[in-house]
Amino acid sequence: MKKLQLSSVASIKVPEILLLGIGACLVAINLTLISRTSQSDLFTSSMLFYLAIVVLIWIKRQELRLESDMVSSLFGAMFIILVLIRSLVISGYDPFLRIAPLISGFGLALFASGCLHLRQFWRELSILCFLAPSPGALAFLLDISKQTAQFATFLLWNLGFDASRQGVYVHLPGGSIEVYPGCSGIESMLHLVGLAALFLVMFPTTRFQKILIPTAALSIGFCVNGTRVALMAILAAYSSQKSLNYWHVGQGSLIFSLFSVLLLVVLCFYLLQQNDVDIKQSMQQ
Repeated sequence: MKKLQLSSVASIKVPEILLLGIGACLVAINLTLISRTSQSDLFTSSMLFYLAIVVLIWIKRQELRLESDMVSSLFGAMFIILVLIRSLVISGYDPFLRIAPLISGFGLALFASGCLHLRQFWRELSILCFLAPSPGALAFLLDISKQTAQFATFLLWNLGFDASRQGVYVHLPGGSIEVYPGCSGIESMLHLVGLAALFLVMFPTTRFQKILIPTAALSIGFCVNGTRVALMAILAAYSSQKSLNYWHVGQGSLIFSLFSVLLLVVLCFYLLQQNDVDIKQSMQQ
């Protein structure tokens, strides 16, 4: 009898409306801070990932066990307070904006369901993990500038241009470009891998597709960016600086990003359609 009383006292059930309010505030703060920076890709990814998390939680809302304990609730509240305090001193872009959603999500999950039931949020927390890595830091840790320059030179050579490469430099008769780590394609590849992971979490896929889709995301990101670098070399050699800036840092750069996302989306939904066809055929047999 005493054990039952201790269990009931230690158990904490947080009102759903309070959890919803805390989560909405954390998301609003994070998106507001990101919107004040020039990180348009991060803002778009964050919006998409948050929307996916809302959908996942809504689908299983009747099955969630929102029952925590004192220790878990305390640690969860500490994580949430940490994010709120740190957010007060952010004025521009800060790498913390990338890891804040994961810390907030982990803290809110602890606060809502405790350590014992934390596993029910593994999909949502996995999605937030793909927002955390910084493309800039990853580009220097995993520098593929040389490989990008090789791909761009190979592409130009096959298109009939008298192209050559020296290290990370791509040379044409009229000019040359240098492929910096930030232009190597790591950011695009990381963005697409995050979208691929989102698709794998949201939709049922085969074991082969779980390998194919992330691999395709990496390949699309690398190849599309390599094509963009090849275009930069052509513009540097035969066009004006204004045209080069447009495709390098202007609206033109967003076209390549959008194109790579569209390629991945088309592939994912083609595979999803194939799964539906296979299911229908198996049911008819």
